[in-house]
Amino acid sequence: MQQKKNKTQFFCQNCGHQSPKWLGKCPSCESWNQFAEEEVSQTAVAGNGELQFHEETVPISAIMAEEGGRIATGIGEMDRVLGGGLVGGSAVLVGGDPGIGKSTLLLQVFHNLAVRGLKVLYVTGEESARQVKLRGARIGATSDNLLIMVEISLEAIMQQIMAIKPQVVVIDSIQTVYAGTLSSAPGSVGQVRESSARLILLAKKLNIPFFLIGHVTKDGSIAGPKVLEHMVDTVLYFEADSGHAYRIIRSIKNRYGPANEIGVFEMRDNGLAEVGNPSAFFLAERPAGAAGSVVVPSIEGTRPIMIEIQSLVSPTYMGMPRRTAMGVDHNRVSLLIAVMDKICGLSLGNHDIFLNIAGGIKTDEPAIDLGIVASLASSFHSRPVDVNTAVFGEVGLTGEVRGISRMGDRIKEAARMGFTRCVIPKTTYADDALSSGVQIVKVSNLRELFANLF
Repeated sequence: MQQKKNKTQFFCQNCGHQSPKWLGKCPSCESWNQFAEEEVSQTAVAGNGELQFHEETVPISAIMAEEGGRIATGIGEMDRVLGGGLVGGSAVLVGGDPGIGKSTLLLQVFHNLAVRGLKVLYVTGEESARQVKLRGARIGATSDNLLIMVEISLEAIMQQIMAIKPQVVVIDSIQTVYAGTLSSAPGSVGQVRESSARLILLAKKLNIPFFLIGHVTKDGSIAGPKVLEHMVDTVLYFEADSGHAYRIIRSIKNRYGPANEIGVFEMRDNGLAEVGNPSAFFLAERPAGAAGSVVVPSIEGTRPIMIEIQSLVSPTYMGMPRRTAMGVDHNRVSLLIAVMDKICGLSLGNHDIFLNIAGGIKTDEPAIDLGIVASLASSFHSRPVDVNTAVFGEVGLTGEVRGISRMGDRIKEAARMGFTRCVIPKTTYADDALSSGVQIVKVSNLRELFANLF
């Protein structure tokens, strides 16, 4: 009798796009020569009796659920990013560049949980138990409730989890885990999708929070199928270069809290230390009286953070002037340069322009438009903006300054950091939200902005 041939598909190793035939260019992520043939699992995940919920259909009014009951990690910045703590049965995907501190931070979180009496399981497929012990000794993780398991077999991991019933689990990393139902190598798209799906279902069934550490591609996205980010409940990304002392964790997706929330940490010899005052941290090295330096209160998640915008505008002697923007959208900066040239008469077409958000933080909210314009004008005229002035607002194509959200919170944060004047859009707002002792300057267009700054 002829043996039935296993079904195969071609998967993009960069984004996980599936195709019945090989393609040179991926239609999803447009990368070249990334398709590889992989076996497709013949066993449906839902067919596994161990992972069936066996629950009846009930009306939503009869379901008992409370918002409380979160598990605090013991690290304030981590709890903030998670929306107040860990939710039972949730799956949290953590991504970031190699060496940025993913494993170190989660080991610190697990140490805090173990000290409080919770049984936690740290599953690693990238390090030996001795290596984890050495890293744990450096950060002080020595509790008996912190269990270490070195394994890459999905079936063995699930069997151990169901046997010891830990209260929190971390998989470091999901790319090293392989399922016996597939013949493809660990880290392939099929293995990552199959392993993640079964672990997430196990988390929901046992009501155990799971952390899944994921590798990232060269463009910074989670390696493997894009559907992985849709399957999990929370997606956390580490930002900043590994050469810097600070680390920023941003929640890209969160079903149990606000998205785009950030937590700021500083890398030290004994692990990651949370930064309770990010505004002071990012403004600590701000130069006094330097042209091109402007401070803007930006809203990151639920809290305002003071960030410094720096720009350098200098005449060019080349045929094509350079335009470089770091931390902000390059197209947005080009748009604002065109508005300044057309509306305000600033001849920036024959100048090299370099713009950077100091500290390496990234932001894309429109409230920083006015700060970018003020920074460019300050560098162009070589006239510094008053160090005690904060600027924020959205700029339209006709040069008008538009209102933004949460102006009261931004002004209060500026006042807390010692700023005495805020240049804001001339729009309607609640006056009681601005009673912070800060001088308010309202502008309706860019000409009024320049008249009040220089």
